[in-house]
Amino acid sequence: PLPFPRSSHMQRQPQKKTEIKWKCLLANCIHEVLSTRQGWRETDRDDWDFIWADKDWIRMHFDECRAGLPPTTKVNHFRNHYELTRKDHMVKNLKRMINNLRREDRASEAAMYDFFPVTYALPMEYGVFVEDYKRQTDKPIWIAKPIGKAQGRGIFLFTDLKDVKLWKKAAENRGNPKQDDDDDVENYVVQKYIEKPLLVGGKKFDLRIYVLVTGYMPLTVWLYRQGFARFSAFRFSGNKTSLKDTHLHLTNVAVQKTAPGYDREAGCKWFIDSLKRYLLSKHDKEVVDKSFYEIQMLIIRTLLAVQKNMMHDKHCFELYGYDVMLDSELKPWLIEVNASPSLTADTPSDHEFKCGMLDDLLDVIDIEEKRTGDETQVGGFDQIYHGGYVTPVKSSVQSYLGCYNNRLQVKARAQREYIRSKNHSK
Repeated sequence: PLPFPRSSHMQRQPQKKTEIKWKCLLANCIHEVLSTRQGWRETDRDDWDFIWADKDWIRMHFDECRAGLPPTTKVNHFRNHYELTRKDHMVKNLKRMINNLRREDRASEAAMYDFFPVTYALPMEYGVFVEDYKRQTDKPIWIAKPIGKAQGRGIFLFTDLKDVKLWKKAAENRGNPKQDDDDDVENYVVQKYIEKPLLVGGKKFDLRIYVLVTGYMPLTVWLYRQGFARFSAFRFSGNKTSLKDTHLHLTNVAVQKTAPGYDREAGCKWFIDSLKRYLLSKHDKEVVDKSFYEIQMLIIRTLLAVQKNMMHDKHCFELYGYDVMLDSELKPWLIEVNASPSLTADTPSDHEFKCGMLDDLLDVIDIEEKRTGDETQVGGFDQIYHGGYVTPVKSSVQSYLGCYNNRLQVKARAQREYIRSKNHSK
C-alpha cells in the first residue's frame, strides 16, 4: 500500500487517541524511538496518525492525501521547506527581508540581519559577483557550495576568479559542449569565507543546533537546549595554499570520517553545554551569554524572513538542523539550515542524545493530547517564539541554549501533572 491515508481518514471522526498508529520511511533513531513509545504502534497500512517521511515523499504525495487528514494527524515536513533549507532560497529570503525592513523605515532591525556572509547565487548573480570580486583589494577566500547537495559534497574554496570560470566551463560542458546557456550550469552559492573562526585547541568547529517549528501561523518555535560542536580532526590553517584540504575547512561529520586517522569511537564532537563551559573559562559570562542569545535571535529572524512564504499546514511540523559558526570575536554566523538533519548515531552518547531529543519532540507535537498548551518547556525543548518573543522567567540568561538539559525532571513533572488532572476530571 502507498504510505499515505486515503478514504479511511475521511471516514474517521476526530477523537482522543487511545492508540497512535505510525509509519516511518527512514531507518535511524526516529524509528527506534517510535518503536519503543508507549501506546504507539507501527502500521503498514494507510491508516497512520503520524508519519516521518523523507522530502521526496512530501513533494510527491502530501498534496494528494492532505484533504482527508484529521486535525491531529502529523507529518514531519512543511510542503515548501526549501524556502529555508535550500541555500540559494535562504539567502534570497534573508536579502528580501532586509530590503522590506529598510522600506518600512526599520533600518535598525534590518541591521540585525548581518549574521550571514556576503553571498551570491551562481549563475544568476555571476556578473554581480565578479564586480564585487574585482572591488576586493585583499583577495579574500571564497567558498562555493552546490545548492542541492549535503554532507560537504561538491564544496570547494578559491581565491582566484579563474577557478570559478574553469568550474563554470566544466559544468556547462557536462551537458553539451556547444551549449552556452546557463541552464546547463549546476547552481551554486558563493560566499565570503569566514577566515578567522573561533578555534578550540587550534581546531575549527561549527555548531549543529536543533530547532522545532510546530506552525507558521502563528510562528511557533522550540529550541533544544543541547546540540553539537563538530570539530575538524586537524589544526586549522588559513594559509591559502591549504584550500584544497577539505578536512581542515569543512567540519561535516561525513567529511571528517574520510580523514586519515579518524577515530570512530571518539568522534569529533562536543556537546554544546561542554563548549559553553569551555567558553566561560576563557571569556566573561556576559560575552558568552550574549553570543548564545545572538544565536537564538539569528534562528528566530531567519524563520521570520520565510514566514510569509511558507505554506502553513496544521498537520505539519519541521525539525531543522541549524549550522552556525562562531568567529574569533564570538559573533555567530549562519552557515545553512537543514530540513533533514542526520538522526543516525555515531557513538553511544550521540545515540542517547538523539533518542532523547526525538522523544521530547513527540511530547511537543502531543498527538496524545497530554499537554495543557501553556508549557514553555517540554523535555529539553524551550519555546522561544509564539507569535512573539518568549522570554525566560526568573533566569540569569536570555537563552537556555547550552544550559543544563533537565529533560528527565521536566518529563517526570509533566507526567505527574497529567495523571493528577486526569484523576481530577473523573
